Amino acid sequence: MDLPGPIHDFLLVFLGSGLILGGLGVVLLTNPIYSAFSLGLVFVCISLFYIPSNSHFVAAAQLLIYVGAINVLIIFAVMFMNGSEYYKDFNLWTVGDGVTSVVCTSIFASLITTILDTSW
Repeated sequence: MDLPGPIHDFLLVFLGSGLILGGLGVVLLTNPIYSAFSLGLVFVCISLFYIPSNSHFVAAAQLLIYVGAINVLIIFAVMFMNGSEYYKDFNLWTVGDGVTSVVCTSIFASLITTILDTSW
């Protein structure tokens, strides 16, 4: 699809922000139903990335397979589970969360440092 430059850039920024927000929703939301819906947003944004590159069949297949089947299956399985077991002994912040945050932050900082130091 031949889109003008600003529209193409806006579309990429919009879909990229949808991917980032959906990914953060999958990881950070404590309710598994909301997390599954965020995963559906990620699948939709990934499938829409194929449309500007003229891969309409791949985009339709992604929507049908991932959003239409796998995400619905995940939501169906989560709704069958007992919802009260997710909130038993719920601690807001644990030691494992702190260690994970430190490791992820250090990996992110090293990735940014590597990107900035590389001569493209």
